[in-house]
Amino acid sequence: MCIKKVVGVLRAITGSDHPKNFTSAIIAAAGFSERFGGEQSKQTALLCGEPVLLHTLRSYLDAECIHEIIIVARRNEIPEWEALRLRYGLQKPIKIVAGGHTRQASVMNGLDAVSDKSKYVAIADAARCLTTVDDITAVCRAAYKYKAATAAHRSTDTVKIADSKGFIDHTVDRNTVWLAQTPQVFKTKLYRAAAYTAFKKGFEGTDDNSLVEFIKHPIRLVECGSQNVKITFREDLAIAEAILNERKKWEEIE
Repeated sequence: MCIKKVVGVLRAITGSDHPKNFTSAIIAAAGFSERFGGEQSKQTALLCGEPVLLHTLRSYLDAECIHEIIIVARRNEIPEWEALRLRYGLQKPIKIVAGGHTRQASVMNGLDAVSDKSKYVAIADAARCLTTVDDITAVCRAAYKYKAATAAHRSTDTVKIADSKGFIDHTVDRNTVWLAQTPQVFKTKLYRAAAYTAFKKGFEGTDDNSLVEFIKHPIRLVECGSQNVKITFREDLAIAEAILNERKKWEEIE
């Protein structure tokens, strides 16, 4: 078999980050961070001396499968992100747009701003700042093959379903339980159809997967490990800092 055919077979099996799969990353950074506490949003909080959002952005900037980035920000924070882009000389095409009144509406604003060349959208939480380039690449390649894929992690805990009074109703088979993460990557046309269907029918999902599930399209789960955590509470910053410091040590050893 010639090299060209071998490459073609590998792309069919694993997906490809070739420009024909032009992928737009939509970074949701417009939340009010109510559980984080205080006036400051979690995406602007400092982690190892830099804003949380900058840590998130770096991985998407470094991932070759991502061709453009759309940051969906709180309107009052847009000047801050524009200044950050200039200060750090972020090279990949970046657009910054204002968010909506819900996360779902914010992502729709980001979707409206993607390039006409966009074939796939990788939707991510700005607060999931420990996502690696390898995570992004793995989920994108699964989406290129299956049209929809999500970062996730198998549950290591026993999961109980409660009744309305707070007592255990039943136990779920742990082998079937996954914890959803981001990025969540979809063929752009598929996600757009799912988003508009949800809008028309008044469906509010807890994540972007929910919208695609709503129109009954299968989504491939991609194991991305327990370190792909999301900053939700202020104490999560200490956990994220410890993970980043540990990664830095390993990089120095290598």
